[in-house]
Amino acid sequence: MNEREKTIRLWFDMWLYQKDMGIDDIFTEDVLYTESWCPQYSNRKTVKHWFQEWNTRGKVVVWEIKQFFHKENQTIVEWYFKNKMNNGDIEEFDGISLVEWTEDNKIKALKEFGCNRNTYNPYQESDIPQFRNQKANWF
Repeated sequence: MNEREKTIRLWFDMWLYQKDMGIDDIFTEDVLYTESWCPQYSNRKTVKHWFQEWNTRGKVVVWEIKQFFHKENQTIVEWYFKNKMNNGDIEEFDGISLVEWTEDNKIKALKEFGCNRNTYNPYQESDIPQFRNQKANWF
């Protein structure tokens, strides 16, 4: 397993175990971290606060890596994610993260993209699309 994949796996494991096992070691001090639904954290101190605070409200129960793509100083990781919040809400979705690395393999930028798993074919019944009458998820 290459060093970059190992770093990403460690980040995912931190969420699964709800434990900071080296945030200072894997992110630059000025990291820019963007979640798929708009929150953005502009430094490591804020990423650490978000990680610690979020884990008081819920638990990541699955964050499964499907595959990696590497090009120069960037990595894309495809994944499946599921969490359960303390109020009983459950969220699950597919996603990718675009990771930008420093020369010493620290994460200097990470941007998540999510994809709703509740998919359907709007052309299944006719040539005119039949869209669900529901509010779209936050992706």
